[in-house]
Amino acid sequence: MKAVRIHGFGGPDVLELADVPAPEPGPDEVVIAVRATSVNPVDWLVRDGKATSYVKVTFPVILGCDLAGEVVARGARVTRHAVGDEVFAMMPHDWGAHAERVALAAELVVHKPAKLSMIEAASLPVVAMTALNGLRNKGKLQRGERVLINGASGGVGLSAIQIAKALGAGKVTAVCSAAAAELVTRLGADEVIDYKTKDFRTSGQSWDLVFDCVGSAPHATCKPVLAGRKTHVTTTPVVSTFLRSFANPLFGIKVHGIITKGNGSDLELIKTMVDDGKLVPVIDKVFPFGEVAAAQEYSKTGRARGKIVLELARA
Repeated sequence: MKAVRIHGFGGPDVLELADVPAPEPGPDEVVIAVRATSVNPVDWLVRDGKATSYVKVTFPVILGCDLAGEVVARGARVTRHAVGDEVFAMMPHDWGAHAERVALAAELVVHKPAKLSMIEAASLPVVAMTALNGLRNKGKLQRGERVLINGASGGVGLSAIQIAKALGAGKVTAVCSAAAAELVTRLGADEVIDYKTKDFRTSGQSWDLVFDCVGSAPHATCKPVLAGRKTHVTTTPVVSTFLRSFANPLFGIKVHGIITKGNGSDLELIKTMVDDGKLVPVIDKVFPFGEVAAAQEYSKTGRARGKIVLELARA
């Protein structure tokens, strides 16, 4: 089978579409024939060697975090999935999904929402579970609270707008470019701040929770706009973020960094939100599987509104 693999850190030239052995299922695993897999910033951060503080890899490594496809084999102890089931999943770590077939613990795999295509389903696990992790698990978002989402037009941000509303947020403020205002408003944002013309930190407003999805608004710069529960969550933590989070009991402002891993129960909740019409995927661009380098470089520009997906031809 084909898989996107790297043997070392570097630019797009280190990406290899390699022939590798197809996986066999362990007793508690299913093998999935991958139909689509999305590109996330962590893919090129791992490739470039800029994620070594929180992603440990042993070369050669197959990239990719999330996928959608069909179950083609299952282990002897698996009962929740059958051959032929259409499913989606996030890997239990930050690699392994960019392959024609993937073996994965059955507990991490969820039946694909019927209303979604394979491409749409593959776009959701990482970004939706990151948003859920940031807002519910770390941010402890309460009904009626005010939440600001920085980087609202990216994959995580667009999911965060919708999930914040589903969790009962009273007001959702989206920070993005004016060009994305219509999109984020349609998905549920109550207010849009154009970061190119206005800094939300000098707006005179305040929020219970600031969710920084792009790393451009660290907690130290957000003190003036945090009120109420005063919580700051970032998807781009550094060592100092975690050190500060350990000291949360000593401070009025609570700081959290998140690193999302595959989680079947959280993905089941994401599926329910999709089924209930509370969460819709947003696709920016679809690339053929063999054009992964172009897809990663497009992701690296930061211009995508929504997700970038790689589509695999049916074998």
